[in-house]
Amino acid sequence: MPEQLQESMKGTTTIGIVFAGGVILATEKRATMGYMIASKKAKKVYRVADRIGMTTAGGVGDAQQLARILTVECSLYHIRRSRPITVGATATLLSNYLNQNRYFPYYVQLLVGGIDDNGPSVYSVDAMGGATKEEEIVATGSGSPMAYGVLEDRFRPGMTEDEAIDLAIRGLKSAMKRDAGSGEGIHVVVITKDKYQELSEDDLKKYLAKTPA
Repeated sequence: MPEQLQESMKGTTTIGIVFAGGVILATEKRATMGYMIASKKAKKVYRVADRIGMTTAGGVGDAQQLARILTVECSLYHIRRSRPITVGATATLLSNYLNQNRYFPYYVQLLVGGIDDNGPSVYSVDAMGGATKEEEIVATGSGSPMAYGVLEDRFRPGMTEDEAIDLAIRGLKSAMKRDAGSGEGIHVVVITKDKYQELSEDDLKKYLAKTPA
């Protein structure tokens, strides 16, 4: 892999948290190319089905292409089988696609999270197609070591939606303080059986005010 491409993959922090009634997917908004900040408003959470989202870390073009493919495949699954695709099936579908392209891989690390008849769940999927179900918390990207320090210290089973959002934001803020590849802003998505909600800037400000600067 070219040295510059290796560097461009390093910057990102994404977080997935399973709480009592659903899943939180959260990311920051900085996109880097080596030592340059290429974008301060990068989109890193994509809605791929009615109650399923995907976070992206890695090459922006690869991530966007995979988001488009997965959205179409999830829609086709619903049409063909007359029922929504599950979170596990979505992760498996993505895993199979990545594994088939392992000789010319997509440079990504992904989280697939949402809720279905089996309850809320989050899966991590690597560039070679390895998919792992995460029971409680997961973080990816260059800022993940800092984020994990907060997540593992503060997570507890059965958290409420409000508590899980607060924890995700605390984890991201910790990563953004110490990781040069993470920064600018925060994007949080809440997925429950009743909604797929992207938190507004006003909502985020309320949570940000609770945490230290």
